[in-house]
Amino acid sequence: MNHAATPSLVDVPEGTSITTLLADRVARTGHGTLLERRDGSSWVPVTAHEFDADVLAVARGLVAHGVEPGDRVAIMSRTRYEWTLLDFAIWTAGAVPVPVYETSSPEQVHWILSDARVRLAVVETPAHADAVGQVDADLPDLERVLVLDGGSCGAQDAALATLRSAGRSVPNRSLLARRDAVGPDDLATIVYTSGSTGRPKGAELTHRAFCHLALNAQQALPDVVAARDARTLLFLPLAHVFARLIQVAAVAGSTVVGHSGDVKNLVADLHDFRPTYLLAVPRVLEKVYHSAEQAAGGGRRGRLFAWATETAVAWSRAQDDGGPGLALRVRHALADRLVLARVRTALGGRVRHVISGGAPLGERLGHFFRGAGLTILEGYGLTETTAPTAVNLPGAVSIGTVGPPFPGTEVRIAQDGEVLVRGPHLMRGYAGDPAGTAEAFTGDWLRTGDLGSLDESGRLRITGRAKEIIVTAGGKNVAPAPLEDRVRAHALVSQVVVVGDGRPFVAALVTLDAELLPGWLAARGIPRAPAADVRDHPDVLAAVQAAVDDANTTVSRAEQIRTFRVLDGDLTESRGHLTPSMKVRRSAVVKDFAHEIDAIYG
Repeated sequence: MNHAATPSLVDVPEGTSITTLLADRVARTGHGTLLERRDGSSWVPVTAHEFDADVLAVARGLVAHGVEPGDRVAIMSRTRYEWTLLDFAIWTAGAVPVPVYETSSPEQVHWILSDARVRLAVVETPAHADAVGQVDADLPDLERVLVLDGGSCGAQDAALATLRSAGRSVPNRSLLARRDAVGPDDLATIVYTSGSTGRPKGAELTHRAFCHLALNAQQALPDVVAARDARTLLFLPLAHVFARLIQVAAVAGSTVVGHSGDVKNLVADLHDFRPTYLLAVPRVLEKVYHSAEQAAGGGRRGRLFAWATETAVAWSRAQDDGGPGLALRVRHALADRLVLARVRTALGGRVRHVISGGAPLGERLGHFFRGAGLTILEGYGLTETTAPTAVNLPGAVSIGTVGPPFPGTEVRIAQDGEVLVRGPHLMRGYAGDPAGTAEAFTGDWLRTGDLGSLDESGRLRITGRAKEIIVTAGGKNVAPAPLEDRVRAHALVSQVVVVGDGRPFVAALVTLDAELLPGWLAARGIPRAPAADVRDHPDVLAAVQAAVDDANTTVSRAEQIRTFRVLDGDLTESRGHLTPSMKVRRSAVVKDFAHEIDAIYG
């Protein structure tokens, strides 16, 4: 099969925008809780009416500061309540929010603010304001920078206090006229790709794209985003389109939303907030599993965890093959009571579904979590598709695939294996880049740059990136991603980069997980030491070799990783090796570690 399509469940009515989704929520459940804000040790509810009133107050402040319909307003911050408030206020004022990762360098900030022609920027900290200040002389469109925390009054929400105060002179009727003038085909946001090569491109996403996905999600995932008790804790960056879409879909349904912007507080926030569904990238799920594995330690408890893991995987696999027998059901119930329930507790105790995207999850991890009572809804999408373009649905999960096309989406596999996508959720183009836009499309089909296949049921499987295919000196084409994902599943491994383009065989650069390394060493009686000091330790090399051997079982002999080299540190965003969404910038790694690669083939 080379073509699959899923019809829309809901068509976006004319006159609909992201702000009308909020208005509908207020009309349906105005006195019900829409968000909860962390206040010390407790979560304070914010009703839909209260949030809407705050949105209007901040939006009037934007108008008072001269923001006109269509103007671009940047937000640079961690994930927090104020980001969601600003997003909806900017939309209400008829303007266009432009997200910026809070980890961005001054050079990256300059590119995004200049390319998008940002007029006003709201940043979280004085350090962020300094990053803008280093380049604002070259930003002729930028008129003002407001700081949320530590601003002129030194308090939290300083920027919002300024906006609320300024907005008191703006009549509501003029603001509501702006809001009502926004239509589905108007620009909603410009999201800059965190691609692994070249300068980021600004994907122009419309209100229709967000509304189509949000409204169809209510019908396609009714037990997730539209459940009566639905709660989600946003902790992925809201600068990423994945979290932004979930934010909008949550408002369109009945979900109560919380925010957690600091990974150090995530475990406590999950425990207190108790979400029913989460969105995550595979790296987060890998960390959850490996942390549970390490907490079990060695000896009897370690063997018990390994037994429970095998039981969970077997129970999950049996779901796809007629269901588990009596013996496996009894075993699974015991494993759940002794071990698996703790995994759910670590996520707050009420999570039923996890929406996973951004990278392949891996079948074994998918089966483990399903066996542990958590349904992983693995999906696939791009910034250019406003996030989801395919997703597994509850009750029809096919582990190892990213599911069928999302409602309203068509997927086609080109002759060279590239995945092409068509639907109302596609970007309208790259900001100020007609050549890049033309290159991204074949007619009205978006070229994803990913390789994949469709099974007989129309479910999509992603097999790699077209531009990342390695061609060895012997002419063998190798897709690095599946090998990397399998090696990275090991608890000791943080990142993997498969190399071998133009070389006689395939090899890999490997980094160690700094968080889990101390516990791993202690469990084996090895003195605690940094990665640079133990990267050549026989036990470390043996563990990485075992992970490589496991990955090699999935490919032909010519595609196997023949050898590897453990680096003395991890790949980081600050060194330019990772994107803000934790994807590896392959070209940067190959360039910066050329001497290590040469040594492999020396």
